[in-house]
Amino acid sequence: QVQLVESGGGLVQAGGSLRLSCAASGSIFSVNTMGWYRQAPGKQRELVAAVSSGGTTTYADSVKGRFTISRDNAKNTVYLQMNSLKPEDTAVYYCHAIVATSIIIRNNYWGQGTQVTVSS
Repeated sequence: QVQLVESGGGLVQAGGSLRLSCAASGSIFSVNTMGWYRQAPGKQRELVAAVSSGGTTTYADSVKGRFTISRDNAKNTVYLQMNSLKPEDTAVYYCHAIVATSIIIRNNYWGQGTQVTVSS
């Protein structure tokens, strides 16, 4: 089994910064794309940012220029540096990873979610 453990959420004032971390552990053969999604109350879960195993990054338009995603492949860990936070960034942030547990088996895994609240 594979676990994704997140940390780093919290309460911050508008304009502030937070850094989220997510570490994958368990029966891992390889970790492919890792990313962050978020879900605000009454809204659908949306992609915030993702990074491939090769380092290619993707960002939602709403966070471009403010958020930076990175990963440490040796630690199977992904980070999300969030700067210039806005009240509309308030949501539960979920870590996501595509993990191969063998040469032929690959699944999607999710973290438990971490709350980010930005006050105005």
